[in-house]
Amino acid sequence: MKKWLIPVIVIAIIAFGIYNWAVGFNNTAVEYEANAKTAWSNVESSYQRRNDLIGNLVKTVQGAADFERNTLREVIEARAKATSTTIDASNLTAENMAQFQQAQSGLSGALSKLLVSVERYPELKANQNFLELQSQLEGTENRINVARDRYNEKVNTYDIYTSKFPGSLLAGWFGFEEMPRYKADPGSENAPDVDFDFN
Repeated sequence: MKKWLIPVIVIAIIAFGIYNWAVGFNNTAVEYEANAKTAWSNVESSYQRRNDLIGNLVKTVQGAADFERNTLREVIEARAKATSTTIDASNLTAENMAQFQQAQSGLSGALSKLLVSVERYPELKANQNFLELQSQLEGTENRINVARDRYNEKVNTYDIYTSKFPGSLLAGWFGFEEMPRYKADPGSENAPDVDFDFN
């Protein structure tokens, strides 16, 4: 065998190894990123289910002729804002997520106010449709929390993979950037004030 052929073979083996490492990194990062985006879609799906239920809840509550119209209007407006604020899964930025979260928090606040107001209307509290919708909303809130947690787990897997050395070198070359996590609403670390004054 010619002496010059040995270094060429060694270089070819090393190049092939680097190529396989880069391809493996890229494919795994693509998979983790896609899993995180799918998890985000599940978060949005859970919020959509809540928005659909709120529409039915509002219709049921509107049947109580003397129910507070201002409270209903706030829920309807907050729901409209929440449904108009969406994020494309391929454009998950911290700013987009904060805007989405703010719209959802506004709806949560309006909905809480509506449910507290219902306490003043015994005929509405006894309405079977209302009770069923209220139960479904509670279950949906749990689904939303689970979906947000799963999203954060998928983002964590992706971010660790693309941030650890030596993969972090390739992440920049292949355009893999850190993904934002779903964060708690500002002030949610404080215990809420509970006021049962129905006067």
